[in-house]
Amino acid sequence: MSESNEKIREKVRQGYTQIAQGGTGCCCGSSTPDKLAEGIGYTSGELDVLPDGANMGLSCGNPTAIANLRPGQIVLDLGSGGGFDCFIAAKKVGPNGRAIGVDMTAEMVGKARAGISKFTEKTGLSNVEFRLGEIEHLPAADASVDVVISNCVINLSPDKQQVWNEIARVLKPGGKVCISDLALKKVLPENVLKSATALVGCIAGAVLIDTTVEMVKQAGLSGIKIEEKSNAIDLMVDSNDPLYKEVLESLPQGTRPSDYVVSINITVYKK
Repeated sequence: MSESNEKIREKVRQGYTQIAQGGTGCCCGSSTPDKLAEGIGYTSGELDVLPDGANMGLSCGNPTAIANLRPGQIVLDLGSGGGFDCFIAAKKVGPNGRAIGVDMTAEMVGKARAGISKFTEKTGLSNVEFRLGEIEHLPAADASVDVVISNCVINLSPDKQQVWNEIARVLKPGGKVCISDLALKKVLPENVLKSATALVGCIAGAVLIDTTVEMVKQAGLSGIKIEEKSNAIDLMVDSNDPLYKEVLESLPQGTRPSDYVVSINITVYKK
């Protein structure tokens, strides 16, 4: 790993450690996380299974919905944070399935693990676990997962091609990838690209949609489908997140993040 990549990773780790410890929200961080979640497609039934604190407003889509999860599947959540999507996935796959969350921030993994007992109390299920690890080097065996999900995380990685390579490695033949993430509509101003706030806020790390398509193909995955969700960006900005306020101040006058960035749902398959 290059020194610059490690610096990027450490900035992200520090930012999310602060969030796990109760600091400022990030990425899609919101003072009203349930309102944001409902605005981007989560149902009250999905949110009801969550232990307190699992929803920290870090979403830009609902990958568990586009994955159409079925009972008995094994699901791997990349960058699982406080366990938000992982708990929802665990409920959908039921007692014969399993949901595994991976996060590189020890504080996030600890927060998610602390919610497992409450999730079990609410649902009667004991089918969720959280592992400390990097999404570029997933702590999962080859061809061991039916579905990979991720929510507003891959954009944070300094080595996105390696993430897609790892996704291909852990997926079973016939497996499915369902990702909600941010992508660029056009190149960001240089001052925003250099901003640590914009990086932790999931904006500076986003890449063009065509670049994502090429990385997916390079990883040997196929059948890619991309759906744009432009309203999600405005929901995130309007959530009064201090991070987005700082990013807005860095953009050219009269422009908004949604002029540069779009939320996308990506569906891909492994043959």
